[in-house]
Amino acid sequence: MRLSRRIEPFDHPDWIFELKLDGFRALAYLDNGKGDLVSRNRNTFAGFRNLAAEIAEGFLGTNGILDGEIVSLDSRGRPQFEDLMFRRGELFFIAFDAVFLNGEDLRTLPLIERKRRLKAVVPDRSHDFRLRYHSHVERHGRALYKLACERDLEGIVAKRRDGLYETSKTGWLKIKNPDYSQKEGREELFEAVREPRSSMR
Repeated sequence: MRLSRRIEPFDHPDWIFELKLDGFRALAYLDNGKGDLVSRNRNTFAGFRNLAAEIAEGFLGTNGILDGEIVSLDSRGRPQFEDLMFRRGELFFIAFDAVFLNGEDLRTLPLIERKRRLKAVVPDRSHDFRLRYHSHVERHGRALYKLACERDLEGIVAKRRDGLYETSKTGWLKIKNPDYSQKEGREELFEAVREPRSSMR
């Protein structure tokens, strides 16, 4: 599922709203205790093999494909993108959708039903696993956006509660915090990561 941008937050009874996570979007492919994390370009995240294995360990289903975000969380549970880039901090995969579960294709089910099934295969936070479920709020997008801005988070994502999982369409809306502090210096951060690699050639 692709995202498009919207400037202003909104309230609507037919939509749900989630905090936008500052990390790497990925699909988690899980099958009988084994896992891989795959990027939007269909490349396996080789640097996150240990995380993929821990996700598979915590997964409560037999097999599945989960959509979510790889993040590094600080002690307050806030994503830290620089820590993620340099593989520091506590790494997690936070799942917000399920594409397949236990051999069943869920793409034609409404989002709210997919999330219900997803929650059933993700361990609760009392267990020390790297797989987490991304919760949402109903209808009150403005209040969640205000909270995200007050806490210096990246923003929110709006999704139709009855929406299908259609990769050919842009069905989700990202509404970004214009004052998000971690967006500063992002290009320099990517350059800092590229340089050590180029110097090794």
